[in-house]
Amino acid sequence: MIQSPRIATRNFIVKYGSDNSKLSTRETILEAIKRSNEATVESLAIVADVSPVTVRHHLNSLQAQSLLETRSVRRKVGRPYYVYSLSDKGHELFPQRYMRLSSRLLDELKARFPTGTIDELFNSVVQRIVDDIRKDFEGLTIEQRLDYLVNLLAEEGFLASWESTGGRYILTEYSCPYYAIGQKHSEVCTLDRQLVQIILDTDIEQKSCMLRGDSRCQFIFSFPVSVS
Repeated sequence: MIQSPRIATRNFIVKYGSDNSKLSTRETILEAIKRSNEATVESLAIVADVSPVTVRHHLNSLQAQSLLETRSVRRKVGRPYYVYSLSDKGHELFPQRYMRLSSRLLDELKARFPTGTIDELFNSVVQRIVDDIRKDFEGLTIEQRLDYLVNLLAEEGFLASWESTGGRYILTEYSCPYYAIGQKHSEVCTLDRQLVQIILDTDIEQKSCMLRGDSRCQFIFSFPVSVS
């Protein structure tokens, strides 16, 4: 049985910068809202140089993706109007500097502590995550756990799916939010692998890894005995 991949977020990343000529209309709208914090249909039409009808079309699409929040503003005379702002998910479309900071923090940790201590820290991070979510997956069947795992990975920025074939299960990750930092700090690659193994409660074999140059990460395991 093959499960369709589930996409977490991000159909695009806004190229936030000074050259608006290279932005699509939708990116221009998002950047304008980002810059002004809140914006009306009329102001966005001026910035994007399109009609209000076109702006509304894009706004409806962005709202459907949960990228925007709206607020009704009442006037002294006439009907109220709406102003639009970015949701938390919308803010995530703009490039962040978290990777650079994370890499520098790991550089500092490695300079101060031995490898064994760094491994213990990563193990502790995984264990804290598991402790927080254990009640959500305990008692699930193996396939329910796989569904749960795919959703959990999606929330963390992975695009993943699973399939059952020839008495084995295959979990495939098509994208990895840790890829950039993992190229320098391969330890981060153990986070999702350990999480997968604990949630599925069975030994897994990693057949491919994007950090090793493969196009995807794949984990293979047989029908576990310990999971009901």
